[in-house]
Amino acid sequence: MTNKTAVIIGAGLTGLTTAFYLKKAGWKVRILERSNRAGGSIHTHREDGFVFESGPNTGVVSHPEVADLFSRLSAHMSFEPANEEAKRRLIWKGCRWYDLPSGLKDGVNTPLFAWKDKFRILLEPFRRKGNNPDETLDELVRRRLGDTFLDYAVDPFILGIYAGDPSKLVTRYALPKLYQLEQDYGSFIKGSIKKAKLPKSPDQKKVTRQMFSIKGGLDQLTAALYQSIGEENFTFNCRSINVYPKDEQFQITYVREGEKQELLCPHVITTTGAHEVGGLLPFLKQDEKDKLSDLMYAKVVQVAVGYKNWRGIPLRAFGGLVPHKEKRKVLGILFPSAFLKDRAPEGGALLSVFMGGIRHPEIVQLDDSIIKAMVMDELRCMMLIADEEPDLFKIFKHTHAIPQYGASTGERLATIAHIEAQFPGLVLGGNIRDGIGMADRIRQGTQIAQKLIAGELPDQSKNS
Repeated sequence: MTNKTAVIIGAGLTGLTTAFYLKKAGWKVRILERSNRAGGSIHTHREDGFVFESGPNTGVVSHPEVADLFSRLSAHMSFEPANEEAKRRLIWKGCRWYDLPSGLKDGVNTPLFAWKDKFRILLEPFRRKGNNPDETLDELVRRRLGDTFLDYAVDPFILGIYAGDPSKLVTRYALPKLYQLEQDYGSFIKGSIKKAKLPKSPDQKKVTRQMFSIKGGLDQLTAALYQSIGEENFTFNCRSINVYPKDEQFQITYVREGEKQELLCPHVITTTGAHEVGGLLPFLKQDEKDKLSDLMYAKVVQVAVGYKNWRGIPLRAFGGLVPHKEKRKVLGILFPSAFLKDRAPEGGALLSVFMGGIRHPEIVQLDDSIIKAMVMDELRCMMLIADEEPDLFKIFKHTHAIPQYGASTGERLATIAHIEAQFPGLVLGGNIRDGIGMADRIRQGTQIAQKLIAGELPDQSKNS
């Protein structure tokens, strides 16, 4: 068997991106997927004039690898940038929405922050940088910006990204760019200004920070990758997948349609969640499995709500986030039809409502009728909708939605590095490391493929 062969476990965005680039370089690839479809958490639905997602709604062009992949796939799909409305973000306080400040002047004038913290913002460039590498995000923000900035800017921001709790997230893992601003420049404000003035490389110019979807829905991206890789290279509905080192390769076994199947391959890439890795790799030591699985995931309820005739508040924003301090039943409400095309019938609206998260995991266990009643109560209050039945109401429950990069992250990353060094050709990818967004998954998949192609990740035979 040629060494340019890889088995990829998981057909989500990481696995698809890795396979796409390996295939382009002439490698043989086989993707094993537990479900009956490619795409992982990306799943677009179309019903009665609405186009809605049950996973991520948008991505951000935050890495050059995103622009590169989209350029290569341009013949098969159309990049859809979010319109200008997406730049406006709302924060709930008291009994109404307020604009999230977009600059220093807005930050001073907003009613979201206390006056003492507005002065703290002005003095932020003059504070000493922290020296605790494992400082949590809430500690960092309180130290540099103050309590109300934490409560009404950072906490809702973290709810929107992680559905998490700033006191449980370690900054250098959860928001590494923010951490580096303070470490490199001593200040968020000074660092942002100085970085903006630095000359940009061609790759850095590709990082537009533009929010995007794909015309017709995000599944058009995964469909384009699937078609480019070739359906003959996918095996779906795989059960009981196990990987073992054997004869200077890896033996991969799985059950499909009741029959046990077996493969031998010099390279294996796993892209599954932390809770599944130990089962995939039964040969690992128990303490290694424990350190890999020590990753908490937020449980999230996502609800798509559609109206063919919208009579609520004007939807001229990306959406609204709800600080934990406000003690509401929802984490936030996105307005996809406001910033993406053809997501609702003309004159209608599509909302994406999020509930649960790391602080309220119990909501995932509630009956759908209770969830619907809670959502409708909040929409009547926050969106000023009439007491009428929506034209679309779909509930999606995710028990392992978003990983939380907390205090155990350092040990997990060290364990991954140790395992990969001990078993060359085995790569542990997915959201157990390297970020949680679509852009992070594309970058990771690209980098894994590049290292394999360059021979920087040797196979087992070179370890004997």
